[in-house]
Amino acid sequence: MSALAELLAGAREQRVFSGAAWSVGDARGPLDRGWTGTRSWEGPPLDGTDVWDLASVTKPVAGLVVMALVERGALDLDSTIGAHLPEYRGGDKAELTVRQLLTHTSGIPGQVPLYRDHPTRAALLEAVRLLPLTARPGTRVQYSSQGLIILGLIAEAAAGRPLDVLVEELVCAPLGLRDTVFRPDAGRRARAVATEYCPWRGRLVVGEVHDENAVVLGGVGGHAGLFSTLADMERLGTALAAGGRGLLRPDTFALMTAAHTDHLNERRALAWQGRDPAGSPAGQAFGPKSYGHTGFTGTSLWVDPETGRYAVLLTNRVHPTRTGESVTGVRRAFHDAAVALRADDRPPSRT
Repeated sequence: MSALAELLAGAREQRVFSGAAWSVGDARGPLDRGWTGTRSWEGPPLDGTDVWDLASVTKPVAGLVVMALVERGALDLDSTIGAHLPEYRGGDKAELTVRQLLTHTSGIPGQVPLYRDHPTRAALLEAVRLLPLTARPGTRVQYSSQGLIILGLIAEAAAGRPLDVLVEELVCAPLGLRDTVFRPDAGRRARAVATEYCPWRGRLVVGEVHDENAVVLGGVGGHAGLFSTLADMERLGTALAAGGRGLLRPDTFALMTAAHTDHLNERRALAWQGRDPAGSPAGQAFGPKSYGHTGFTGTSLWVDPETGRYAVLLTNRVHPTRTGESVTGVRRAFHDAAVALRADDRPPSRT
């Protein structure tokens, strides 16, 4: 087995997750890819066609949609929420900008379990609108799923089409992604990897979005809801490593992936997390200009534009409970090992 396979097989033995899939490569394709473990602790072995809940890796995909709309002139990064969503006019969020939502500098609070008291889509969206700001806009990075929910609504209003349709048109179709979807159908659910036994739902979640706020929204949000496979995420990683090939013009992609908040408390690009000097999920070896995103379910995608290296890691670390072993250390070790791969390591290895 490769070093990556050994690392992830060892993490499974420590019960960090029941299964993992990975791909590391560059613009030419994978250098090392594979999978290890099972779809649940009692389930069948992974076979490479498995469907994973991406969780917050949805956010940069929604960001790619937004940047494609910016490129087409349908959106402006400095346009305001109120300019696109009439219900926000006159409120404390009316003048917040698309750019601030993308960089998590809007002051909108972070992970708020609105689903507990707002059981319908309309009620939850109204609760998002009424959330009090917890920071002065533009003064600090404060990770906010609620901000990305609003961003998804803005994209829909600007384009006149639902977010799931926009993701298909502007990201999936150009790259040939066949299994990257919101609300997986029965065939994809049959290949889905289990996530948490959810106390709120009273059952094990398989093939249904893990994020509870996204459940109330109907499974589609700018913050969470996408499912994908190793093959699709590999294609996305390859495109990103090639400078956004097939997705955005080089200048638009460079703007999206550049650091925009170096003067603040955390490094953020537009919908991407930057590599902070300490504590980064990218580990120690990815370069200072690298960017990526993680997902609560145990997923991540990271890219280093200076070396052209991408790294995809898909796990179900919330199975059967989110209080289990942390994937943080495994993720950092994975990224360090991914950088250590030599470019002449093709063809890809498999478990």
